[in-house]
Amino acid sequence: MNKVILMGRLTRDPEVRYSAGENALAIARYTLAVDRRFRRDGEATADFISCVAFGRTAEFAEKYFRQGIRIVVSGRIQTGSYTNREGQKVYTTEVVVEEQEFAESKSASDSYAASRPQMSAPASSMPGPSAASADGFMNIPDGIDEELPFN
Repeated sequence: MNKVILMGRLTRDPEVRYSAGENALAIARYTLAVDRRFRRDGEATADFISCVAFGRTAEFAEKYFRQGIRIVVSGRIQTGSYTNREGQKVYTTEVVVEEQEFAESKSASDSYAASRPQMSAPASSMPGPSAASADGFMNIPDGIDEELPFN
C-alpha cells in the first residue's frame, strides 16, 4: 500500500500550470515544510516535501492556498527520474495529492503569518462562515447533539 498523510506549511504559493489541448488540466506544484518531531540541538527542523495536485484539486490549491498556511494532504509517493541538460540522471520523489484540506482556521493562519514577516501571504479571497466566532470556527447551536450520528 502506498499512502502518505502530511501536515505542514506551504513554503510558497502553489505554482499552477495548465496542460495543452482541448480539455486543459490544471497541475499545481507546491512544497510543504513538515516539522520533525525531534529537535536537533534545541532547534526545530523540518523536511521539505514536494507535492503535485491535478484537476479540481489543483484548481482549489490555486484559488485558496497561500504561502505560510497549514494544510493536510493525503496521497501517494511517486518516484521518477530524468536526464538533465548536462547528461546527468536526476531522481525525483513527490507526493501525488489525492485529498487536501486546511489544518487551521483562517484567523490562526493570519496570526501565524503576521508573527513571521518572511512568510506573510496576501489576504485570501476565501469567504468565511457567516456564523464564525473569533477563532474562525462556526458556532454549533445548542441541542444539535440529537442530530449527530456519532453520539
